[in-house]
Amino acid sequence: MAMPTFAGDPGAFARFDLGRVPSPCFVVDEARLEENLRVLEDVQARSGATVLCALKAFSMWELAPLVSRYLSGVCASGLWEARLGREHYGGIVETYSAGYKAEEMGEIIALSDHIVFNTPAAKDRFLPLIRQSVRDIHVGLRFNPGLPMGEDAKYDPAAPGSRLGTPLDQIDAAALEGVDGLHMHTLCEQDLKPLLAIWEHIAPRIRDFAPHLRWINFGGGHHITRADYDREGLIAFLKGVTEETGLQCYLEPGEAVALDAGILVGEVLDVVENDGPNAILDISATCHMPDVIEAPYRPALLGEGGPAQVRLGGPSCLAGDVIGRYDFVRVPEIGARVAFLDQAHYSMVKTTTFNGVRLPSLAIWNSDTDALRVIRQFDYQDFKGRLS
Repeated sequence: MAMPTFAGDPGAFARFDLGRVPSPCFVVDEARLEENLRVLEDVQARSGATVLCALKAFSMWELAPLVSRYLSGVCASGLWEARLGREHYGGIVETYSAGYKAEEMGEIIALSDHIVFNTPAAKDRFLPLIRQSVRDIHVGLRFNPGLPMGEDAKYDPAAPGSRLGTPLDQIDAAALEGVDGLHMHTLCEQDLKPLLAIWEHIAPRIRDFAPHLRWINFGGGHHITRADYDREGLIAFLKGVTEETGLQCYLEPGEAVALDAGILVGEVLDVVENDGPNAILDISATCHMPDVIEAPYRPALLGEGGPAQVRLGGPSCLAGDVIGRYDFVRVPEIGARVAFLDQAHYSMVKTTTFNGVRLPSLAIWNSDTDALRVIRQFDYQDFKGRLS
């Protein structure tokens, strides 16, 4: 079965000269990023909800001042992201982890404004330590609504047997002792309808809990900045939840922050003829775009089209380091540049140096002014420093 294609929007990258950056290289369009942030800020302002940036998806801290200009803070997945959020972003730092290390908890408490626990037992374990803080730290509990809405169980936190969140029917008064808010995250690249279905499923229990709480966090996975997303419906929904329950609503978009705001530029290193042409790139699926293998999906290619079908793959020794088949006007020559669309989120944060493959450089381009900055290039010491 063919991998599904992710239809990225080339936007202004259709006129970007791929030869302006080293290869491989992630290039983020800060003008497009700001467009997304303006959309999220509008949702925040008109709904009254609090919108945080999910660092697990997009944590290019060079652009933290821009993100902080529009959003109310960040959500972190552990100690290091919490530290990054406190050092470079303004506003709220919320930390959630499926499991906390006891030796890290003191620093997490010092860095975080909200700390969300996966189970009542974890909350009870660390609540006395949190209460020693002189700061007003909000304690949250992640619940699992038990209503799968995703297309792939690997990416659905509500799938049967999920370790993420406490099943809602297991939450009682004891579980809520010392808890300020409830947190859920069950969506992935989805529109408003799944959120409405989940709310209908959980609303009776939430209404019972609401008098004892301050907020509810609907997590991430909301494709709010996608052109066809029902933003007016989302705003009405969030306002309605607050009016009905008295709870402050939170959202934690990750992909929506950087949707269609970045590309991954690469270069053809060689071409192998075997069941058609196979172009070997300095971009690796396993090292640079692991979701291509894990999901799987086929990322869109900038400027794709033509009669020549070419299989694109990486330079690693993994036989499965294949990105997919793409259409070209002609088989690309050695040295030709290519670019995969919509690579600012998740790909950048998941890169590895497996096989000693070079990490992509990082660049920021402004499609309004055409200004370009290469802000980071990685070398042998970055590879060596991860080993011993």
